[in-house]
Amino acid sequence: MRGTVYKSTGSWYTVKVAEGSFYECRIKGKFRIKGIKSTNPVAVGDVVQFVLETTGDETVGVITKIEDRRNYIIRKSVKLSKQTHIIAANLDQVFLMVTLNNPVTFTRFIDRFLVTSEAYEIPAILLFNKVDTYGREELAEIKYLAALYRNIGYTCIGISAKTGKNVDQVQALMKDKTSMFSGHSGVGKSTLINYIAPELNIKTSEISQQHLQGQHTTTFAEMYDLDFGARIIDTPGIKGFGIVDMDAEEIGDYFPEFFKLKSACKFNNCLHLDEPQCAVKEALEGDEVAWSRYQSYVQMITGEEENYRVDIHSEK
Repeated sequence: MRGTVYKSTGSWYTVKVAEGSFYECRIKGKFRIKGIKSTNPVAVGDVVQFVLETTGDETVGVITKIEDRRNYIIRKSVKLSKQTHIIAANLDQVFLMVTLNNPVTFTRFIDRFLVTSEAYEIPAILLFNKVDTYGREELAEIKYLAALYRNIGYTCIGISAKTGKNVDQVQALMKDKTSMFSGHSGVGKSTLINYIAPELNIKTSEISQQHLQGQHTTTFAEMYDLDFGARIIDTPGIKGFGIVDMDAEEIGDYFPEFFKLKSACKFNNCLHLDEPQCAVKEALEGDEVAWSRYQSYVQMITGEEENYRVDIHSEK
């Protein structure tokens, strides 16, 4: 039998077949996928093959094969630093939810997310959430950030998952696609999904006032079918976003505004740091490139990684 994984709890996997039925499945032995040592070799979104086995009165599926992935999202395991954890696979697009405060989403986090999505050709959309809670100055800052990323070429939408402001625009982008929602804990992922599909009734949690951070309410990824032809993957909140398996020479290619200027640099292998006649640095001095983006780039080039590493990865 063949189906798609909709839920993973670490030891059991809920698999949906083409006819619409769900089966509870497990794996036997150890799966090794092209050198990836993962705490969970089977991920939500995976297409798998399985057989049914009956023991006594119980019939369960046993996964025998994971089909090739178009892409996947992988992160370092929290407790096992040398292991990785695959969050989801086979995505059409990823939504990054951004909040100005409660919790703060820093531009370096956004830029790492976007660089990795560029590298593995997964379209990324920025959702600036909680616009209903901001004052005049905060709204001006949101508009500035949205304009910055729109000028680069990214779709940016200011939304309120609580009131529904502009959520119809998000739904239009989701139609007939598999979308994953990502961001820090507390940015409103589950609240947004509940607004779009209230019948799912996904658990949400209040912001911790002591630390102004979200509390983890989603502990594993889960996919849902929505009535307008969309599939949505809700994921645990993430702290940081480190880039993985990228050479310094290629990182600039995943900043679209840098890549456009690359041919005007004096040196073909220009890293846009201390080289003479660098078109990127000239654009930076002329305010044609955002300083926040350049600072993020320098941090990546110099290996100033965040402690918590997450990656959107695609098999070529």
